[in-house]
Amino acid sequence: MEIIVVGLSHKSAPVDIREKVAFAPDCIHEALHTVRSLEHVQEGVIVSTCNRVEVYAASRQREQGVESLVRFMSEYHGVPLADLRPHLYVQVGPEAVRHVFRVASSLDSMVVGEPQILGQVKDAYDVAVEGAATGLVLNRFMHKAFSAAKRVRTETRIAQSAVSVSFAAVELARKIFGTLQGKSVMVIGAGEMCELAATHLVENGVRDVVVTNRTLARAETLAAKFAGRAVAFDEFARHLPEVDIVVSSTGAPHFVLGVDAVKAAMKVRKQKPVFLIDIAVPRDIDPRINDLPNVYLYDVDDLTGVVEANKKERAKEADKAEAIVLEDVQSFLSWLKTLEVTPAIRALRESFETIRRAELDKTLKAFGDDLTQKQRKSLEAMSQAIVNKILHRPTLYLKGLADDPEVDFSVDAVRRLFGLQEENPPEEGER
Repeated sequence: MEIIVVGLSHKSAPVDIREKVAFAPDCIHEALHTVRSLEHVQEGVIVSTCNRVEVYAASRQREQGVESLVRFMSEYHGVPLADLRPHLYVQVGPEAVRHVFRVASSLDSMVVGEPQILGQVKDAYDVAVEGAATGLVLNRFMHKAFSAAKRVRTETRIAQSAVSVSFAAVELARKIFGTLQGKSVMVIGAGEMCELAATHLVENGVRDVVVTNRTLARAETLAAKFAGRAVAFDEFARHLPEVDIVVSSTGAPHFVLGVDAVKAAMKVRKQKPVFLIDIAVPRDIDPRINDLPNVYLYDVDDLTGVVEANKKERAKEADKAEAIVLEDVQSFLSWLKTLEVTPAIRALRESFETIRRAELDKTLKAFGDDLTQKQRKSLEAMSQAIVNKILHRPTLYLKGLADDPEVDFSVDAVRRLFGLQEENPPEEGER
């Protein structure tokens, strides 16, 4: 069984490509069902965030599994393969395992050490489990990834000064205004990213928080946390002149803030500067707004420069984290390889046990009633001992194959030599 990763991220694709293949939350179950039904894919998990869209899969056919997933990404979203393929990365085997462990540990994030990605990966896994899209391999794989992430956070200092993309946006706002003391903000959306942004802004001096959301009750709940106020979603544009900063992160498939609304607000504001932060994928704010005077619009890709300053400080801790990840990768790969070996060992023992039982029964039947119960038990014990001694070396040999790069070939040779039938890997709980 191979672990496969097919995806794209802020490192390989600009936001206009990522938003085309982002999975809306209400479509994940359907998408997982499609992945699970692919001929060469046995298990699957879909991770879709503002910075990455990735499919994790378990497959018994490496090349066919990869091609199936690549075509799924293209066909499901209606994006031509020629447009998508240059931005996709494909990783298989040890490279795929290491990649996912690094993602969960926030070593592959735009801001190394940010805490949100682990929760996002866990949520993606929970959805996959709920949809029966995972099995023995990915269940073990994902839990090992979470374990590696926990070790990174507890055994290194990488998380002590961790910042999120939301905090990076706040840093950018501070550079534009010089200070955030006395500034006001409108938050469009009531999700985790918006709450984080509002938290950081208030901690850095913002005095007034206005929250809007399609569901007014959720806007009111979030606004209450910051002693702010909620406004109806269809009326938020008329409140734009009142705020200096706008942070938007909704799940809308189209722009929620256009040029005309901002132009009208700037007229009322008498061209006082306004800072717009679009951290949604797909984007919430029309990028043409950036052409308006005294309007500063930044999307998630623009935040890259802000987070660069954090990288040097975390380099040493990241090295320690990479060592932890590598250790846990090797641990998982060793377990994965035993999936090829364990069924062969079990089949070998079952085959010899069948032979032993048949020959012993034949012998006992030939003696009839001439043997005492003690003698029968002695023959039973002797036959078992013979089988155990015969299988001792083959069993050790098979167990040793777990670290052999050609384990598949060697196990197949053993199966052919002893005439063993193919069987499925052990079910969850057998190991």
